[in-house]
Amino acid sequence: MDNVALFVDVQNIYYTTRQIHKCNFDYNQFWRLATEGRNVVKAVAYAIERGDTKQREFQNILRGIGFEVKLKPFIQRADGSAKGDWDVGITIDAMEYAELADTIVFATGDGDFDILANKLRIDKNKTVEVYGVPELTAASLINAASKYTPIQGDLLLR
Repeated sequence: MDNVALFVDVQNIYYTTRQIHKCNFDYNQFWRLATEGRNVVKAVAYAIERGDTKQREFQNILRGIGFEVKLKPFIQRADGSAKGDWDVGITIDAMEYAELADTIVFATGDGDFDILANKLRIDKNKTVEVYGVPELTAASLINAASKYTPIQGDLLLR
């Protein structure tokens, strides 16, 4: 049985799915597709902690599905911009758990992960799967993946 590790960029998936499809991502369906016939060695959803009840409920749903939820505080800068991305954390975890997994699955459209995907695929000989909203997923990330699955149809909660 194939060992799989899943890494979800919650903010990226939320905003890209809302922007293009005007609905939410179906995390249950994603889990079914990404883990079917596989042994899950790690599954992490990376999110921003804003402290509201609705977000905590959503995070508990993710935990119920099987994800570990890692939170980073939301930082509002004096100029009004915000900070709170998980790129480095996702990269470190993916490299660490690559030793245990045959397949690494990313749910993100962020092109910053193309180098990581290439490193895992070429240097570590891993299968790299990417799930992302087609219109907002970097071409470089799609090209770096062994397999790309567009977020549409059954992966949407309507």
